[in-house]
Amino acid sequence: MKYIKVTFSVPEDFADILIAELNEFHYDSFAAEGDQLDAYVVKEYFDEGCLQDLVLKYKELIPVGYTFEDLEDKNWNEEWEKNFDPVRIANCCMIRASFHEQDPDYPLEIVINPKMSFGTGHHETTSLMIENQLNIDHKDKVIMDAGSGTGILAILAEKLGAYSVDAFDIEDWAFNNMEENVQLNNCSTISVKQGTIETLDLREQYDILLANINKNVLLEEMPHYAGKLKKGGMLLLSGFYKIDQEDISVKAGSYKLKLEKESYKNNWACLVFSKL
Repeated sequence: MKYIKVTFSVPEDFADILIAELNEFHYDSFAAEGDQLDAYVVKEYFDEGCLQDLVLKYKELIPVGYTFEDLEDKNWNEEWEKNFDPVRIANCCMIRASFHEQDPDYPLEIVINPKMSFGTGHHETTSLMIENQLNIDHKDKVIMDAGSGTGILAILAEKLGAYSVDAFDIEDWAFNNMEENVQLNNCSTISVKQGTIETLDLREQYDILLANINKNVLLEEMPHYAGKLKKGGMLLLSGFYKIDQEDISVKAGSYKLKLEKESYKNNWACLVFSKL
């Protein structure tokens, strides 16, 4: 695939907000250093109009400048994977690529070939979701992982003893990467699907529902999450900032979802709800 590299000049503490916005426009990998943010997007998805809209959107808050260039035709997945380091979470879960060595000190191990997908464990929202999953009983439970990306949360759910896991994503690259990662981990209870919670033929009810997407999608799909969750079931949400927590909580509350726990990393939030 041919990629476009966009280099932003932006204050360091604003980079996460910009990354969240760019994820909406199919940008799939980022590198930030100081006041520079490099963002990469498949050439067919590149739209300079979206960049101009972002500059206008935030011009009153912060100045954002950018340049862009075509990248030479090479295997950018391979280049990116060279810089993929193992992730260790809560002293018990290790996420590594197939080319990393095992670490016997971590009883839970997830092997992924990231393929530039969002959800490698490095991002705060993924690690927040994993930390909360580790504290919830998955044994013999039926799980949904909505917007699964690399499939990392679904894979963890199986390793925590889930009876069945439905994992899905709308993007082609995510679906293909998820299938590969499920096979890498020798998973047998995960059903990989392509589509959305509205379009797929899914179970009527789930014990645990996982959704690490973004604020707008979470708000839009909240009635589906509530409808698919069993009474007493758990809903784990992330992919949004702490400042957006109230909007998420109010929407969830309107569907009889009770906030049980909240956790944060670098202004990113994860909320855990129960179905009343």
